[in-house]
Amino acid sequence: MSTSLPELKWDERGLLPAVVQDVNTGAVLMLAWMNAEALEQTRATGFAHFYSRSRKSQWKKGETSGNVLHVEELRFDCDSDAILIAATPTGPTCHTGTTSCFFSRMDDDRSVSDAQTDDGPPGVPAAIAHLLEQVLLTRKADSSEEKSYTKSLLAKGTPKISAKIREEAEEMIAELNEGSDDKLIYETADLLFHMMVGLVARDVPIAKVWDELARRFGMSGHEEKASR
Repeated sequence: MSTSLPELKWDERGLLPAVVQDVNTGAVLMLAWMNAEALEQTRATGFAHFYSRSRKSQWKKGETSGNVLHVEELRFDCDSDAILIAATPTGPTCHTGTTSCFFSRMDDDRSVSDAQTDDGPPGVPAAIAHLLEQVLLTRKADSSEEKSYTKSLLAKGTPKISAKIREEAEEMIAELNEGSDDKLIYETADLLFHMMVGLVARDVPIAKVWDELARRFGMSGHEEKASR
């Protein structure tokens, strides 16, 4: 059901906090502030715009670095006093060069440690598939003589990849029927890895699979088959 834009509860400065989330991985990328003008610029252009409290001016994310945020969806919380921006980033979101601005973790002893991996923020399961996809794409595009299992598998094409998927599926099924949980997890990871290699070989983004799963969400099995 579609309704009109809610009456947003801007603070005394005319601002609302805006949380940016990676639409593909679910990772929280940054927190910034929006005023009414920034919100309208975002809606009009499809790129995230904010208001800088320190500079007292409007700004477009990535205007200098090129690391813009393509806005996929805007949401407001139940009190209409905060904004959630689901976006596709074109590069590192943080000015430090990291994927997310939230890379410092408060540990149990109240000390602060670096929670950022080389490839992205930890703790987001969907992000693992996204990061693996980036590695596989890099391997596919690599024209050097350096050898790697993934590179050789991609070079042999879909018949070889299909054979590996079939082999890994059989091993996963064997563990499903009578193996330990640890072995089942291990073989499932192998199967998922090779399935993703197959998608990369066909130039099919993993995000398309997420979209298909989202389309099916809430459907019965009969409804899903009828929708094909």
